[in-house]
Amino acid sequence: MDWLERVTGLRQWSRNGTRAPHKPLLLLYALGRFQQDADGALSYSAVEADLRRLLVEYGPPHKTTPAYPFHHLTSDGVWEVRTAHGAGSPGPRVSELRGSRAAGRLAPELRAALRREPGLAGRMARVLLDSHFPPSLHGELCDAVGLDLEPAVDLPLLAARRQRRDRRLRELVLDAYAYQCAFCGYDGKLGGLAVGLEAAHVHWWAFGGPDTVDNGLCLCSLHHNLFDRGALGVDDGRRVLVSQRFAGGGPAARAHVTELAGRPLLRPRPGASDVAVTHLAWHARHVFRDGPRPAAHA
Repeated sequence: MDWLERVTGLRQWSRNGTRAPHKPLLLLYALGRFQQDADGALSYSAVEADLRRLLVEYGPPHKTTPAYPFHHLTSDGVWEVRTAHGAGSPGPRVSELRGSRAAGRLAPELRAALRREPGLAGRMARVLLDSHFPPSLHGELCDAVGLDLEPAVDLPLLAARRQRRDRRLRELVLDAYAYQCAFCGYDGKLGGLAVGLEAAHVHWWAFGGPDTVDNGLCLCSLHHNLFDRGALGVDDGRRVLVSQRFAGGGPAARAHVTELAGRPLLRPRPGASDVAVTHLAWHARHVFRDGPRPAAHA
């Protein structure tokens, strides 16, 4: 059985392009736990808080529940659930999973394959990460689920799509913004080369966003991460949004994040493509979290 193809084809809820990474997050978590304890089962009641935290931090902006993937992932052939009454999930409701003492684990065939091929867990994880999350979040997501990745390997299933990515995009975007962070203006260089500046996809590539300058922003590493986490955004007037969920009382957090609220976005140099409204709208709908803070000058 081709497990990479299986995880590439996870069936997910979809409506109007809404992100639904519930199953990928649960599967990443299960792979991490398998690396720590290959024989252990995951009691829903015991892991519910962990899964809820992952959904809050890396899932869609709207409220959701870990009971959904815990039950529905069984339909993809990679996950099984047993209760105090035997095999089979009792349903997608929290009360049903708790009351039946439901526990899940990777499917027996997958566990056997992971034991035979030590590198399979890492390859599966890379497929899930590349397919559902921007690169800026991959490292911290692996830390969050306790997953150790082996060095990058070629994945034939994704090779064709990777070849379509424009490797020149970083330089094109950074050049368009004169090597300055569009949020804060940071323009650091080391030996004449830009350092700490990155090209951020506004509409994530994993969800169909193009590798074009009008879908990119030049951001410093801090603001790129916060932008991909939904702590920062851009409104239709091209002013910086800071999520109400962002917390930071120290002077550094205020200076580098909170006080950005309402600041005009740095625009690209004349002749370069400005970020498209459609891409900003996608980010506002699918990534930015909760409502924005009032503008700092207010």
